[in-house]
Amino acid sequence: MKTDTLYLECHSGISGDMMVAALLDLGADREILKKALDSLAVPGFQVKISRVTKAGLDVCDFDVRLDAAHENHDHDMAYLYGNGPHGDGHGHAHHEQHEEHHHEHHHEHRGLSEILSIIAGADMTAGAKETAEKIFRILAEAEAKAHGTTVENVHFHEVGAVDSIVDILSVSVCLDSLGIKDVVIPELCEGKGEIRCAHGILPVPVPAVANIVAAHGIPLKITDVTGELVTPTGAAIAAAIRTEEKLPGSFTIKKIGMGAGKRAYERPSILRAMLIEPQPEEGAKERDVICKLESNIDDCTGEALGYVSERLFAAGARDVHYMPVYMKKNRPGYQINVICDETDIRKMEEIIFKETTTIGIRRQKMERSILKRQQATVSTPYGEILCKVCDYPDGSRRYYPEYESVAGAAKAKKIAFEEVYRAALAAAEKTDIRNEK
Repeated sequence: MKTDTLYLECHSGISGDMMVAALLDLGADREILKKALDSLAVPGFQVKISRVTKAGLDVCDFDVRLDAAHENHDHDMAYLYGNGPHGDGHGHAHHEQHEEHHHEHHHEHRGLSEILSIIAGADMTAGAKETAEKIFRILAEAEAKAHGTTVENVHFHEVGAVDSIVDILSVSVCLDSLGIKDVVIPELCEGKGEIRCAHGILPVPVPAVANIVAAHGIPLKITDVTGELVTPTGAAIAAAIRTEEKLPGSFTIKKIGMGAGKRAYERPSILRAMLIEPQPEEGAKERDVICKLESNIDDCTGEALGYVSERLFAAGARDVHYMPVYMKKNRPGYQINVICDETDIRKMEEIIFKETTTIGIRRQKMERSILKRQQATVSTPYGEILCKVCDYPDGSRRYYPEYESVAGAAKAKKIAFEEVYRAALAAAEKTDIRNEK
């Protein structure tokens, strides 16, 4: 069954606590979250879930309350350091004195491996753990780059690690509870200017946020708000869960969740999360993106080319074909063309390099218009045959019996392929095949 799509409207930025609150407001299971947080091998925190009013709106608030030994007085600020005992802090001016006081007393640090151990020991599903690990790795990579160190040497300071751990694990548990797989985030709205932390002045977006959006291709929209709207934790969450950058042309909203932020800016800090259901136009052409790989080959045998074609199809290629070409010095050769999904590019290129003599492959990302299609099984005197059903923009419909299914029935019944094909086509045209998702 297809799950709903989550759309995050980040007009006021995004932070860990805003995200958790929005997901809870959407109906994420609080008991499952409580069970997960109670299992954490992390001391010194309590969680409060409540309703607050922001800009006259009733929104959900998720508050991680730290005890005196762990309090940093600035929720959702991850203090990540490199090799030395000091880092940038990402805090605001009025926290400077407090943070330096604690830096004198707390020198405990948690490395990424320790964070991953905490995740591994938590009472969470495998899917929730995978999401949490992905978020923390993205955060660690961004901070390592900012501080000129390695992921292994990046450390989460005791002062800021607790609420980051709680926020990130809570987001992962709530997403899993809601069964969300597809997430649309068109852009992140960020503030401008500078923020003062315990160890100096940082530009907005802070280095970790800038590194995350750069590495993951997330568009930033700089607003007129002076201040930090996107926290490193918020940016890492967005990068880890974002699967789509564009909203569908039309959709229905099934549910809305509103999550409150803690900071007071002229723009109310609210993250709006919507569960949406895309609504494709009936019979309309749909669009998707595919990749085309091509290479010219002049010194491969026909047998080798046939073999590589079989391997590419077996690995998931949408289509493979060859064209005769004349190459340098009028040498006859072949151009291999492979159509595949973007996620399969590396796999396809590895096969082409390994099985042919080419030393270069051209790649091209292409948009295409496709007809709405579905698969259906029809009954014939020769057994069940699988058919492709295509809908045209004018409302008409065509049927295409699938080769493998027709060929299998023809062999089993020892009759001509064409006879089975015609029977399947006739059966399909008589059958009322409904649109299925």
